[in-house]
Amino acid sequence: MSPLRRRALLRMVQLALLPAAGQTAVARADGVQRGRVLTFPRDHGAHPETRTEWWYATGWLGAAEQPTHGFQLTFFRSRTGLAEGNASRFAARQLLFAHAAVTALGAGGQPGLHLHDQRIARWSGDPAAALGAAQLGGGAVSLQAWSLHDTGQVWAAKLQGREFALDLQLARTQPLLLQGDAGYSRKGPDLDQASHYVSEPQLAPRGSLTVQGRSVPATAGRAWMDHEWSEHLLHPQAVGWDWMGINLFDGSALTAFVLRRADGSALWAGGSWRPAGQAAQAFKPDAVNFSPGRRWRSPSSAANYPVEWTVDTPAGRFALRALMDAQELDGRGSTGTVYWEGLSELLDAQGRRVGLGYLEMTGYAGRLVLG
Repeated sequence: MSPLRRRALLRMVQLALLPAAGQTAVARADGVQRGRVLTFPRDHGAHPETRTEWWYATGWLGAAEQPTHGFQLTFFRSRTGLAEGNASRFAARQLLFAHAAVTALGAGGQPGLHLHDQRIARWSGDPAAALGAAQLGGGAVSLQAWSLHDTGQVWAAKLQGREFALDLQLARTQPLLLQGDAGYSRKGPDLDQASHYVSEPQLAPRGSLTVQGRSVPATAGRAWMDHEWSEHLLHPQAVGWDWMGINLFDGSALTAFVLRRADGSALWAGGSWRPAGQAAQAFKPDAVNFSPGRRWRSPSSAANYPVEWTVDTPAGRFALRALMDAQELDGRGSTGTVYWEGLSELLDAQGRRVGLGYLEMTGYAGRLVLG
């Protein structure tokens, strides 16, 4: 991509992520509303009437005692508010982005490896458009041969990056987990700061991962799928968030997040706990606390990330630790955001590893802006 085209696209991103002048929150017929009944598979697909949306698949491969790799594939959609009256299929009414990363954990004293790649394209909103596509009637999103597709029993994830490739089937083993109040998830003190949020924990990955030409069969491990869409997500005081989605080895699923102010204090929090075979318990904002421990400073962005946490939830107190410090993603070539996203372990009060999953930290390399 030429520097001129990249600057133009990033300018569109900035416009997309800021409310238009004089714009006020408007209830949309198919937007984010408390009490709206989510319908599947339709709601696995895109919701282009909302401002922001993402599909987010993460997971780990190998044995629980010694995982070998972590992987991430995320698709973002942003409604720009531009060219709404332009019927052209090339009008930039929407932007699509994709981020992917692979973490290869070191063994026998060898250092680990973290690789990432990204894609960006405009989208008119037409499912048949040539430049990227997002189906409205089912779960599928693709961008320049990267794809995430709901086939009914599995999410199929495929991509070919510069130094790695994924060809994975993420098979469902549990029912959908509707976060918050039946999929309506508050994200701040104001009522319009909310999303529809659906998680699919305990997915079973099968297929293959290729890292720098070396094929890694995916025969064991666990994965997690999140799909979230929102019109207004972040409170003006929020600079970023800390989030974790953990598959516990007993079949439980633990979600927890905190949105931070500039001084590091919590503006809002939430999450859920679903024991295997039981109903989910949604957490109230005052019931979740993230306490930072050891930090790692990125040599490229100078951001100072807590890579060890103590996390208090109604499900108990846990230690959360990155399995490799250097898992930062530089998305300045697409979304313009630098953030940390990495494979991490969950430890109980006795220091035993009880689960594995992903930790995400945003707003450390600069304020996160989502509109």
